[in-house]
Amino acid sequence: MMLLSDLGPGLADAFLDLFVGGRCAGCAAPGRALCTSCADELRAPPRRRWPDPVPSGLPPPWCVAEYAGAVRETLLAHKEHGRYGLARALGRALGEAALAAAGPVRASSCWLVPVPSRPAVVRQRGHDPVLRMARVAAAHARSRGVPLRTVPCLHAARVVQDQADLDAAQRHANLSGALRILPRYAGEADGRLVVLADDILTTGSTAAEACRALRAGGARVRGVATVAATVRRRPARRDLGPPLPLIGRGD
Repeated sequence: MMLLSDLGPGLADAFLDLFVGGRCAGCAAPGRALCTSCADELRAPPRRRWPDPVPSGLPPPWCVAEYAGAVRETLLAHKEHGRYGLARALGRALGEAALAAAGPVRASSCWLVPVPSRPAVVRQRGHDPVLRMARVAAAHARSRGVPLRTVPCLHAARVVQDQADLDAAQRHANLSGALRILPRYAGEADGRLVVLADDILTTGSTAAEACRALRAGGARVRGVATVAATVRRRPARRDLGPPLPLIGRGD
């Protein structure tokens, strides 16, 4: 019996368009959920991408793509439109960023901690996209011999304002003290190597607050892994104060 994978990318896309009516989440081309060209954008080597300004306490952030074009559309399709099949490609990209952020991990497992979504948002979407991608990312890392384990140990300690219309300074103030480690993980987090996971890095305020909460529980945060990061086209006013000293900062 011939399998769809035996047809090759071009014929497989034509078959799906003809009989299923599928379209690429990234570019809307007829065919598979993610065409070869858009999938390749998620296979780029991970690199550090610092926000501007850099929030205090933010460890090195790693991503594989800019939050624009096909990558943006793919992330939105997974997050907002429930296209769960995209989690594989997105999770693999997140896994590559997590491997870069973790660095050498030998003796004990490293936690991959997803940034928590608000329960109301999870109910509205019907799933937790970052947690879903983080699980794929950890499995990808383990397939590469790195003992990464997804641990959703953070939760909201208080209600925060929606951040869509807030600038970097306002997000920083809005999130200060907003996250904590769940009590059942408190003892186990002490001394644990951790990589923080999220889908997108924008101002870095959410990641910085999550890292603060993890450090407050004794965790050793190695870095931040995301699929994509926004790129500021012009320098911002540096009004959040200098970042904590970090080893290996740079692009």
